[in-house]
Amino acid sequence: MYWYLTVVRDNYANFSGRARRKEYWMFVLIQIIICILILSYSSIVDDSFGLPIVESIFSLYLLATLVPWLALNVRRLHDIGKSGAYIFINFIPIIGRIWYMVLMATEGEIGPNKYGTDPKRDGFEDIDDIGKLNE
Repeated sequence: MYWYLTVVRDNYANFSGRARRKEYWMFVLIQIIICILILSYSSIVDDSFGLPIVESIFSLYLLATLVPWLALNVRRLHDIGKSGAYIFINFIPIIGRIWYMVLMATEGEIGPNKYGTDPKRDGFEDIDDIGKLNE
């Protein structure tokens, strides 16, 4: 839940910087779980009471999380050294979606790149200097 809240609360519309694979996939996992819960609840309420209003709650939820989802995708692309414009690969039928999934599963570039510092190793740049004598 920490990774989900980080995306929604701290980086709501932050399109700059980089996002780790863990941040991306944890957000996707929790997003899927929340969507399943909302749709399940919607199904139960609609069948029991005939109130289709819960479906509009699902639509509002998706709309509310659209901006952080887009920002997270752009930051994830930055982590692998790609421009945020690569998100449009999704519009290529079948192959584009597969290619995009591969990009999202690719490990980020080690060390800083033109989009920012490495989020996975942020703060550990000096670890290689431990035990070395200053000359």
